Amino acid sequence: MSLVVTSQRITAEKLGISQFTDLLGSNSSCFIQNGEGLIAWGQAQKLSATGANRFRALDALWQEAVSSANIKDQVNSSGSGLVALGSITFSDNSQSESVLVIPNLIIGFSNGEYFATTVNLELDQALELIRRPVKQENLDFTPSSISPELFCENVGRALGLIETNQISKVVLARDLVAKAKDFNPNYALAKLTSKFSSCYTYLVDGTFGASPELLVEVSKRTVKARVLAGTAGRGTDKEVDEAIGEALSHSHKNLSEHEYAIDSLTSSMRELCVEITVSEKPFSLALPNLWHLASDVEAILNSDITSLALLEILHPSAAVAGTPRDKALAVIDSLEKIDRGRYAGPVGWVSANGDGVWAIALRGGQITEDEVTAFAGCGIVAESDPESELAETNLKFKTVLENL
Repeated sequence: MSLVVTSQRITAEKLGISQFTDLLGSNSSCFIQNGEGLIAWGQAQKLSATGANRFRALDALWQEAVSSANIKDQVNSSGSGLVALGSITFSDNSQSESVLVIPNLIIGFSNGEYFATTVNLELDQALELIRRPVKQENLDFTPSSISPELFCENVGRALGLIETNQISKVVLARDLVAKAKDFNPNYALAKLTSKFSSCYTYLVDGTFGASPELLVEVSKRTVKARVLAGTAGRGTDKEVDEAIGEALSHSHKNLSEHEYAIDSLTSSMRELCVEITVSEKPFSLALPNLWHLASDVEAILNSDITSLALLEILHPSAAVAGTPRDKALAVIDSLEKIDRGRYAGPVGWVSANGDGVWAIALRGGQITEDEVTAFAGCGIVAESDPESELAETNLKFKTVLENL
């Protein structure tokens, strides 16, 4: 199906809003950071794929859609023109679909200006898709397939594999579930965009959350990423909090975990990138409820590939899988025995020229017709302790639990 795409500037007055996030409604999708980004409605086309070749399949489907589209872009800024919002599974073996959704309407906000992109609709017709958020009842989450006890057992087994040098690091997760009929999280997402403004607040095809981790951003062949690995809870007062952040930046256990993640990402980048630079040393990044060790990475693509094609090379990094990657993935499968779906997979958007912004789907969950499943995980290295790792998952779950 050929797509007719128009991007044009629009005003807050025309939209009837005072700020961008006022648009988060009971029927919208989104990808927002620091009060800017994309909010979308409707579905002009949905592209899907499964299995080990899902990235290549989605890339091919996307390029086919782009090649046949009639695109009139009067804005020419990041996120304008034909754009698809995407959510991709963590594992090659997942039974869940990886998707690219081409909305009927996207409202973008960047550098103080709004724009509207319509697909196969006139603007006034498309604006009728916008609905105001409806407050949902609070959800009651309980342990699901991986109980706290089983999670601690899994960490213990992983430590045994690390002690015998079978792996260096593995990221293990556990899950919570809440019964919910036709749940829509937009009311909660509006709170997340305020509380966790520096994170990527996302909702794509039922996958939602507020992720602190940028997997990759591609703009005119410049590649950016932010690696997070190493975690501590925030302090109760300023002095204690600052001491925790400082201690994290000198923690041998957390620095080791972080180094594995950096090495994993930069090694993968070398296949397609040059001029790779990394922060001189990891820095402590403060979120409302957590400290993370963070490093920024930049590089230049050495070929005209899309951000989707680059994702296939970069995912999964040691930050969400482990080291060595293939062995860590096998350990995850053998210990967890669950389908992570799109948890810890790439989530973001891709434009017609292949540029895009992709976070890692963390601090969130997946909505199905009857329930909501939330995930949280930790990197297990030689100095890990099962009870401490369990406590870390509880801290990470708070992002979802305190807002749903």
